[in-house]
Amino acid sequence: MNFAAILRKLKVSGPHALVIIAAAVGLATAGGALGFRALINYFNHVFFGLTDQGLVQVFGGGFKFWLPLIPMFGGLLVGPIVFHFAKEAKGHGVPEVMNAVARLGGIIRPRVAAAKAVASAICLGSGGSAGREGPIVQIGSALGSTIGQYLRLSEDRIKVLVGCGAAAGISSVFNAPIAGVMFSVEVILGDFTIGTFSPVLVSSVVASVLTRSVLGNHPAFEIPGYSLVSAWEIPLYMILGVILGIVAVLFTRSLDTMEDIFNRFRMPDILKPALGGLLLGSVAIFFPQILADGYDTIRLSLNGQIVVWLLVVLIFLKILATSLTLGSGNSGGIFAPSLFMGAMTGGAFGVGVDYLFPSMTAGSGAYALVGMAGLVAGTTHAPMTALLIIFEMTNDYRIILPLMVTVAVASLVARLLFSNSIYTIKLAKRGIDIRSGKDINVLKAHTVDEIVITEYDSVPASATIPAILEKMEQSRESDLVVVDGDGRLQGLISFQDIHSVISRRELDVLVVADDIAHREIEAVIAGSDLEQVMNAFNIRGTRVLPVVDNKASNQVIGIIRKDDLIEFYNQKLVEHLKR
Repeated sequence: MNFAAILRKLKVSGPHALVIIAAAVGLATAGGALGFRALINYFNHVFFGLTDQGLVQVFGGGFKFWLPLIPMFGGLLVGPIVFHFAKEAKGHGVPEVMNAVARLGGIIRPRVAAAKAVASAICLGSGGSAGREGPIVQIGSALGSTIGQYLRLSEDRIKVLVGCGAAAGISSVFNAPIAGVMFSVEVILGDFTIGTFSPVLVSSVVASVLTRSVLGNHPAFEIPGYSLVSAWEIPLYMILGVILGIVAVLFTRSLDTMEDIFNRFRMPDILKPALGGLLLGSVAIFFPQILADGYDTIRLSLNGQIVVWLLVVLIFLKILATSLTLGSGNSGGIFAPSLFMGAMTGGAFGVGVDYLFPSMTAGSGAYALVGMAGLVAGTTHAPMTALLIIFEMTNDYRIILPLMVTVAVASLVARLLFSNSIYTIKLAKRGIDIRSGKDINVLKAHTVDEIVITEYDSVPASATIPAILEKMEQSRESDLVVVDGDGRLQGLISFQDIHSVISRRELDVLVVADDIAHREIEAVIAGSDLEQVMNAFNIRGTRVLPVVDNKASNQVIGIIRKDDLIEFYNQKLVEHLKR
């Protein structure tokens, strides 16, 4: 008897079944994360003869001059896996997950999980400058998709399970269940509705419980008790946010440029990761701190134990190292390198402000900690995820105000300087523009006129409560359009707008539609493209939007339902993919 049959026998269906399946995805992903961690340690021992705790300290004497060969051999093993077994495992993996959700109905090939785990473990174990976040997100997402396909679930539910796998992956690797949920809904799914949020939350919690039971409940970084020393520090943290936004864009553009350079190399694709590893190892002879995820170096910066010149140098060398690793086709994530660069940037800035204003600033370690969050926000364009993950990785609330300010500024500056995040730039070059979990390029090519409903339900502005209720009973719409005597838009009325007055019978004839109409709505102009309509729905959170002929006359000519827009999008997307 399979899992689906068991659920049917227990009479579990609908949302309850999805939550149970989400828990199973959480368990599977946590198991995958533990196995992935063991694989990294195994390959690290194979390549270096020690665990990853002492990677930096090993390079002394004449041994270090053999160093370039180690990541090169790792690249030689990664190349065939990535380019012959599963090309989705190339690079940091998250863009492929986003594309699967937005354009492929959540379908990810089962082999991707195995290929990503082995390729990334070899890359990280041999010293590749990358992180665990991207791989485990892709592994968890592939597991979620595979389970959904096996159970023959609908497209929408498979997408949710992909998000469950992503959340469980972040939760497992970083011991950060809240940040895992936020990453999934903010970056992967773009959907904060309760139907999506609940399964993702359950999956993240289950994954965290399992990994904590095996590894213990410890923060990723043990740090001193940093806090805001003076209110005058806030402007300094805002300046740090600007710097972090600039560094984030530099990293994003550098990685993109390096990928272009390697794509233009006239050599077999399976050898390119080895070349990237060789170049990385050559730089690491002199600065071994840039190898692997760099957590040991991050810890030193958080405790203010790195000299300022080295902090500055490591910012740019880590950008180069990660670009060489992932740009050449190796497999790994960008989250750990972003934490590294942020810590180095913040630490260097902290040394400077501590020298200039010693009595009103915290130590450089505080700025290094905040810098980690700011750089992640700038590269991913996911400020809530960045804020929460640093909070959970350190388990310290005292510096939350500087974190909030810096994350907001860094994210804003990065978006102003470059519209794409490090996740979406790869997709944008393929003509895919994903926002809120949708490929909006599909919507740009179509207009309001294709889905507008000209026969709609409305009430006059003078309608009384009984008349409104009667109209609602007859209507299939969740919102009624309110118009004046000339048919001009006055607002929308939903049941929530009238629930406070329907219990008071004396108001039935005193209150009219014009008194309670919701006027803060964004009417759609006839002829607008459907991307603008989707943005309007996302901003207002309604299920119906009125369509007017133009802003001057404000004459209502119809409505658009959000459900119709999503169905139209899915139809056009299928047509687009079949071409």
